[in-house]
Amino acid sequence: MENKQLWDSVLVEVELTVSRANFSTWFKHTKIVKQENGTVYIGIPNEFVREWLYSKYDKFLLKTLRNISENVRSVEYIIVAAAKDTPKEVLKPVNNSGYAQELPLTDLYINKEDNLNPRYTFETLVIGAFNELAYAAAQAVVKRPGQAYNPLFIHGGTGLGKTHITQAIGNAIKDSKTGKKVYYVTSEKFSMEYINSVQNNRVNDFKEKYRKYDVLIMDDIQFIGGKEKTQEELFHLFNTLYENNKQIIFSSDKHPNFMHGLESRLKSRFGAGMIVDITHPEYESRMAIINRKIQSSGFSMEEENITFIAESLECSIRELEGIVNSIICQSKLKNRELLLNELKLLIKNNIIPKKTASIKDVIRVVSEFYNIDESTIYEKTRRKEIVKPRQVAMFILREDFQISFPTIGEKFGGRDHTTVIHSCEKIKEEMRDDAALIGEIEQIRSQL
Repeated sequence: MENKQLWDSVLVEVELTVSRANFSTWFKHTKIVKQENGTVYIGIPNEFVREWLYSKYDKFLLKTLRNISENVRSVEYIIVAAAKDTPKEVLKPVNNSGYAQELPLTDLYINKEDNLNPRYTFETLVIGAFNELAYAAAQAVVKRPGQAYNPLFIHGGTGLGKTHITQAIGNAIKDSKTGKKVYYVTSEKFSMEYINSVQNNRVNDFKEKYRKYDVLIMDDIQFIGGKEKTQEELFHLFNTLYENNKQIIFSSDKHPNFMHGLESRLKSRFGAGMIVDITHPEYESRMAIINRKIQSSGFSMEEENITFIAESLECSIRELEGIVNSIICQSKLKNRELLLNELKLLIKNNIIPKKTASIKDVIRVVSEFYNIDESTIYEKTRRKEIVKPRQVAMFILREDFQISFPTIGEKFGGRDHTTVIHSCEKIKEEMRDDAALIGEIEQIRSQL
């Protein structure tokens, strides 16, 4: 495939993945300079762009190129003179501080034996009201693995630091020199390994592999919902590890009681230890996250700007760090700190797309969360398992999307607006004393 045709195909995939601002900043002035012996040489304008592409998009670009052309084996980034398209140099970064001659095809930070990322530690974790209970439980597990809070189940929305804190536990236990074998795996990978072991008649090898670990960390456990055979295998593995005082740690985007397609016997076992949630960071925690991100980047920012960012953005840690990254990069490209007006414009127009959801979207998400049929939420029934989800849906539509009371009533089977008002007020009142309800609504909001 010709260079331009290949790169145009790649850029189409990139545009579907990154924001308009990121695409304009990092990919606008790039091209494929040449292809040679399976290596694609991407021309970029400067050192700064090269470092950013490597650290943030290298694996994605390589995967995309391979999907389009099976002959691609590696990627190199070449700084190209703006006027002549002649390569100034060819360097392949291998980490954040140096360069080498070969581009690694695997993530350099991941330990292949235990799948742990050494960057995820308690030292790099910002502790605040939003995650202090999870942190306290994690510390107890590190001190007494297999005895304190077994299993430990951490749940919360996307990008709130679940993977960071669970892997920090693994790294801390590994560094304690107790000799305990730690292993981190996503539930999706666990499921695929099990399926492959069945297909290749190696189920016993699969069982032996997972039973040898002293600490098993399974991320995104919600994805085993509906996978009966995987759940059965996990059930037996859980029993074996638990009976031998091996520590088990799970993470999920929702409480196990609200996981769709999860067997009751697994729900029971997930709740046998400690279940804690992580919510969105409050203002003070957002300030701490922004300051730490700025310091780790060797950058400085006016206190006024930091305060504005923290006050303006009520989002996940991942989104917050991504926004700060974009601000730092724009500042470096301009060779100065952004003015407050520039910062406001950047956040408003390019960084945070406005979240929109239809009434049907809200009803669908609420129904899935409470594991009820979507059609039943419209019925004129007083059954408790239906009334609560209906009232929660009405509350979210009113509070988060400012839908009028009459419109909500009309969409819910022609109910009077006073019924909607009563429902919203009831949820507000219950939220004052019911922490579990607050957590449920936060989880639903994170999925919208």
